Amino acid sequence: MQIDLSEQRLQTYTKKKMKINKLFALLVGCYALTACIQDEALNTEADIESCIVEADIESCIVEGDILIARPIIENNRVTLLIKPQKDPDLLSEILSNIKLNFSLTPGATIDPPNGTIRDFTSPQVYTVTSEDKKWEKKYTITCSISEMQTEYDFEHFEVIVGGSKSYHEFYEIVGGNGGIQNIWASGNSGFHLTSPFGAGPEAYPTYADPAGKEGYCVRLTTCSTGFLGSYAKKPIAAGNLFIGTMGSISLSGDPLEATHFGRPFNLVPFYLTGYYKYKAGDVFTDKDKKKILDRTDTFDIYAIMFETDDKTEWLDGSNSLTSPNLISIARIAPEDRKETDEWTYFNLPFKNLPGKTIDPEKLANNKYNLSVVFSSSIDGAYFEGAVGSTLLIDKVKVHLEEHLEEK
Repeated sequence: MQIDLSEQRLQTYTKKKMKINKLFALLVGCYALTACIQDEALNTEADIESCIVEADIESCIVEGDILIARPIIENNRVTLLIKPQKDPDLLSEILSNIKLNFSLTPGATIDPPNGTIRDFTSPQVYTVTSEDKKWEKKYTITCSISEMQTEYDFEHFEVIVGGSKSYHEFYEIVGGNGGIQNIWASGNSGFHLTSPFGAGPEAYPTYADPAGKEGYCVRLTTCSTGFLGSYAKKPIAAGNLFIGTMGSISLSGDPLEATHFGRPFNLVPFYLTGYYKYKAGDVFTDKDKKKILDRTDTFDIYAIMFETDDKTEWLDGSNSLTSPNLISIARIAPEDRKETDEWTYFNLPFKNLPGKTIDPEKLANNKYNLSVVFSSSIDGAYFEGAVGSTLLIDKVKVHLEEHLEEK
């Protein structure tokens, strides 16, 4: 996860990235030259690219858009953030009569078809079929009407299976009704491209560890990406977890831009607290796998509150701590990033940036996003760190009280 981003370092990173992209462009060019003398093949992609959400209700009037933000589209799921309603009967009618119209990859079809009215008081499954009819992808589409959770015990996770490999994804349970909030993302889906055959969740950078302070915790470990990762000048994958979504990832893609930080948040955060353990890996290396003997790896923990607008739906690894949209930051200080075998309490106040305040009207209209970010290697987004660096996180909370007692 990229943390301290200087202009000089960004220029160095960009130059190296351009060299890698030239190699991949050459390979793609060769492929295109071959393909142009063949008949054009039907599209094999089966993805939802966007969707329009409507409530098909005749008995009452719904004012404005029923969403507080654009639909969140991920690899195999879509989350619809529904605006709360003062009238519970109106909310129930909205959820029972939602109509979706999707934009798909070229030539793909969806079942049920566009315009079908469905009852979203429970999640609904849609199947996208590729143009060549050989590939299908199932999307689970869920409506979320609750404010984002602020306490995180990391007890809830699912096993994502892909071929012979599998990894963990975390989620939160909302209140007592068992509703699910898929607010967490990690780089596991990217590591999946380079993970060894038969790899299980314990082999991935982000894993649910049963040895938590209480129950499970998050274990974040910096891992080697093997031959493929080294060839692409991406020899390590830092363990990371953040509130937001992970964009599309490829060996030639930019990892800084793939991390989409933030979810709508209409409350004022004052502190981020929790517990951690940390052990740095033995050998620090750069993206060329060169050993840097005078460097020891370290971790990062931070949270950000930022304003959204027409141009900014999220922040990413390139601007999460530098964007002009930032309002406040809570971050662990360098002197507090210590190696420890004991569960160690952290208490990080949200500090407003100079001249920045939260506008109550914008807050009420869901114009702010919040993200919480953890990484086992502070410069992992630049593929610098030590394989084996491990950060454990548990009992995290975003506090909404202005005054907090020290533990």
